Amino acid sequence: MTAAEKFRNLLAADGRYDAEAYNFIYEALDWTLKKVVRADRRGNQHVTGKELLEGIRQYALEQYGCLARMVLENWGVYATEDFGEIVFNLVEFDLMGRQESDSKEDFREVYDFSEAFDVAPVFCYVPDRDEWRAAYVSRARCQRSRT
Repeated sequence: MTAAEKFRNLLAADGRYDAEAYNFIYEALDWTLKKVVRADRRGNQHVTGKELLEGIRQYALEQYGCLARMVLENWGVYATEDFGEIVFNLVEFDLMGRQESDSKEDFREVYDFSEAFDVAPVFCYVPDRDEWRAAYVSRARCQRSRT
């Protein structure tokens, strides 16, 4: 059975999440391996649930900025547990690997979406690229620094 057939079967078996949510997990995993996981562990090519969730958070903010939460919720993803469901669906349909130590519990209540994706843009100029870039900081952190 091809990967495309396995994916169609997965979507037919569990319609909770949009196909884009699954694609996003692959992209976020790749991004996490490159940006979040320590260099000394990269040879291992395994990411823990918490590492993946942090990578997902950062990647979503990089890709969608202040709209990250809205995009994720549009795909049916409302909590970190949903990412665990997506990952284990991919594992169940042989579209992603796992280690014995991996568990859906690794994804349980790791961060609250309303806090993790409540961000404000901060713009900075990058002279060597002659462009303005947006970075995103927690609104709660911004409010604390004002007091």
